[in-house]
Amino acid sequence: MDIFQTRRIVVKVGTSTLTYENGKVNLRRLEMLCKVLSDLHNSGKQIILVSSGAIGVGVGKLKLKERPAETRYKQALAAVGQCELMFLYDKFFGEYNNSVAQILLTKNVVVNDHSRQNVVNTFQTLLEMGIIPIVNENDTVAIDELVGANFGDNDNLSAIVADLVGADLLVILTDIDGLYDSDPRKNPDAVRIPVVDHIDDKIKEMAGGSGSNRGTGGMATKIIAAAAATSAGINCCVMSGNEPKNIYRLIDGEQIGTMFTAAEGSI
Repeated sequence: MDIFQTRRIVVKVGTSTLTYENGKVNLRRLEMLCKVLSDLHNSGKQIILVSSGAIGVGVGKLKLKERPAETRYKQALAAVGQCELMFLYDKFFGEYNNSVAQILLTKNVVVNDHSRQNVVNTFQTLLEMGIIPIVNENDTVAIDELVGANFGDNDNLSAIVADLVGADLLVILTDIDGLYDSDPRKNPDAVRIPVVDHIDDKIKEMAGGSGSNRGTGGMATKIIAAAAATSAGINCCVMSGNEPKNIYRLIDGEQIGTMFTAAEGSI
């Protein structure tokens, strides 16, 4: 689909984009993200935000020195952080006269046909009402996710949500401005790949390993998410979340980040 014709957009934002190195919320960036998404919503786009950050925000709010390893503490931090995160989203989106709704998902909900349809119905109704759904994994109860066995991460969740809602475009905001032919943090001559038409083993090898110490993903999980989205007929752009205004450039048709194009013949 032509990028100019996109109407329903899923935007995924990671913990490393939402917080500073010390774990506290990057209010300036969060506010700008909400402003940009509100403006796109006002222009007629339907926006769904998939947001990580509950555990990271919980760490910052409770002034912990590091992210705990034990699952029960992660659950507790997710409960604290999710409350704070939604408070901030409600505040910032509300300043631009947009309402938000929280949707917390677990894998068993979307693999069951009946509950999956209920989720789809909820999304559809919220969008019809002009409300911006904000989605996260339910880390407080989905302990399998915390040990890597549920959705796996919110990159994968964002692709699932994009498929559920029939999105035209999935935008994954991260701490790097796209896929490179080698690690740009180690190789100053690394070259960004602007467009990927087919995700093969070579592309997967370029993705490397894990990401920042504040999140659970990395470029590898974004490639997996992009593969899921494109196979469902959804274009997927992986781009830096450092400047949320760059989403305008993407929607205006500029080449930014790495665009993974929807597979031909996909539904």
